Amino acid sequence: MMNSPVETIFYIIDETATILQEELSCTYLEAVAETGENLFQDDILQDEVSEVTKKRLQKSYEEANIGEQPNETIRKAFQFAILKGMKENVQPNHQMTPDSLGLFISFLVNKFITTEKQLTVLDPAIGTGNLLTTVLNQMANSNVHSIGVEIDEVLIKLAYVGANLQKHQLELFNQDSLEPLFIDPVDLVLSDLPIGYYPNDVRAQDYELQAKEGHSFAHHLFIEQSIKHTKGGGYLFFIVPNGLFESTQSQQLHEYLHKEVHIQGMLQLPTSLFKNEKAGKSILILQKKKEGIKPPKEILLATLPSLMKQSAVEDILAKIDGWIKQNK
Repeated sequence: MMNSPVETIFYIIDETATILQEELSCTYLEAVAETGENLFQDDILQDEVSEVTKKRLQKSYEEANIGEQPNETIRKAFQFAILKGMKENVQPNHQMTPDSLGLFISFLVNKFITTEKQLTVLDPAIGTGNLLTTVLNQMANSNVHSIGVEIDEVLIKLAYVGANLQKHQLELFNQDSLEPLFIDPVDLVLSDLPIGYYPNDVRAQDYELQAKEGHSFAHHLFIEQSIKHTKGGGYLFFIVPNGLFESTQSQQLHEYLHKEVHIQGMLQLPTSLFKNEKAGKSILILQKKKEGIKPPKEILLATLPSLMKQSAVEDILAKIDGWIKQNK
């Protein structure tokens, strides 16, 4: 039985990463980044590797024929290797946005943004870059320059390598996303927001959404930081907890959003995507206020069915289509 192209590329990444993991005495995830860089550069960049190992690696890389592979094949294969690494070394901040969710956000982005041919996109919590590159791979008609921010050095290296292999223009900043960002305002923000408290109370004081007492919610501060760095009329798509507007700090958030943006929609994701109901999330769609731009006649509110139920998904997509025609 023949392997699919995705499986073939995954096996090559996995095999070569395992070899490098042993030779370099590093983690599997670090080795995935190293082997991905080798694939991109078409060279063995690690001087510590023996000549025999170099020949083994080179033979595998030639079989990958990476320059001829479609972006989605590369992204999925790379994603499977990263998921394997995350299972071996689980850390709370090492989470990946599910594929089906990334594709659904791609659908929404293409529905809301139809006229721009040149776009700047920001993901302030880029992680491994899987959400961003999923969306970019579905925006073939646009000339897109992307910016990603990530504090974790391993994750940002994986984002860098993945973007290179898929030939996306990506500018990366390895820093705390809530520190000052030296970037121009962007047309579009996408982010699967980190959920929880932000420990740096001194830094939080620079935000309108700082908590009145105790630690501030990091996801609130990420929303404010993102809005600050979005052009007037630009769109923001966030994956947020279902209880975003029900927390102790939600009134403050609601007032801030009312002042800065038009809420376009809130789409609750199917519970089947999450381990338990309390971990459920929604997609929040915002548009930054600008003179001449009116709020929607009604906010797009929906609970999405299981993405496995094709007819129910088609119904909800038709509802979203109808809403966009009425409101845009």
